[in-house]
Amino acid sequence: MIPRALFDSDLEQFRDSFRKFLEKEASPFHLQWEKDGQVDRQLWNKAGEMGYLCPTMPEEYGGSGVDFRFSAVISEEISHLGLSGIGFGLHSDIVAPYILHYGTESQKKNYLSKMATGEMVSAIAMTEPGAGSDLQGVKTTAVKNGDHYVLNGSKTFITNGQHADVVIVVAKTDPKAGAKGTSLFLVESSWKGFSKGKNLEKVGMKAQDTSELFFQDVMVPMENLLGAENSGFIALMQELPQERLLVGITAISACEAALDLTIKYCKERNAFGKPLMAFQNTRFKLAELKAEVTAGRVFLDRCLELHLDKKLDVPTAAMLKQWSTDLQCKVMDECVQLHGGYGYMWEYPIARAWADSRVQKIYAGTNEIMKEIVARSL
Repeated sequence: MIPRALFDSDLEQFRDSFRKFLEKEASPFHLQWEKDGQVDRQLWNKAGEMGYLCPTMPEEYGGSGVDFRFSAVISEEISHLGLSGIGFGLHSDIVAPYILHYGTESQKKNYLSKMATGEMVSAIAMTEPGAGSDLQGVKTTAVKNGDHYVLNGSKTFITNGQHADVVIVVAKTDPKAGAKGTSLFLVESSWKGFSKGKNLEKVGMKAQDTSELFFQDVMVPMENLLGAENSGFIALMQELPQERLLVGITAISACEAALDLTIKYCKERNAFGKPLMAFQNTRFKLAELKAEVTAGRVFLDRCLELHLDKKLDVPTAAMLKQWSTDLQCKVMDECVQLHGGYGYMWEYPIARAWADSRVQKIYAGTNEIMKEIVARSL
């Protein structure tokens, strides 16, 4: 194996403690959470008590002030154990940085501190029924009215949607200005006119509460504008590389876990009087996958290094997201095939990993959009 120089003994100790936390507090219950359509809210509170939420946020806002490697470890371990219902990554490493980078001091003290403890679960609402990767096509509007904005519209496919207490909502404040007329708002779920639709039933990630959100004349105080008015699109573009890096982190970790499961299965499962691993086709296929996943790990870790140095650019993050998730889907499909009929049974982790993988090529910008981003940089 190629050593991972990024992770020292302190980080590996942190990894070990977090893995034990998941094995105790999440793994035994995840199958039930898949039936429930969401994880137990108490998991968020327990994670907050242990310091596993918003670890990269400054200590004055409730975080631990550590670097992004700790977030990478959290995402890797959640993915490696197949706990796709847990939305810590979006909460801690997508929503929280928006508030840190664009929020007022009051917003940071109020929301980040509660997010770090698990008192508040967060989400970000970009996607609409008619606007996915095309953020310029957002129809939700926020119109000034005295000391408030009046928010109207709907969102869909919102991760953490049922649990969310505060949502960053992308809305048009100047519809005639296109992308330049987009703003971000911190909207609390308890406010009048904010309603949550059904918990969407998905092909995979069944324990993740992915929801529709509706806004009907929601009165949003002026002080809940996040960043400057009409600067939302620029903010979204600046924060997307980290989101796409997170997708790559979960993709490669899931690949490694699937490969481990499949190697173990092929050593134990017999066919025609001998283990599957005794067949040349099995050995060659696993050898090919091992090489590709190893290459993916090296690419990912280099992107992590660049991100820590604030040098991960948009095209490179797009390449990572597109390539790693394409690889993930390939690895899952090959591993299901090597499991045979059992690979198609939901009780087998490889079946759930296969179902969970497909959306990775869609969210955080479709892989077709990723290719367009890279192509424009050529």
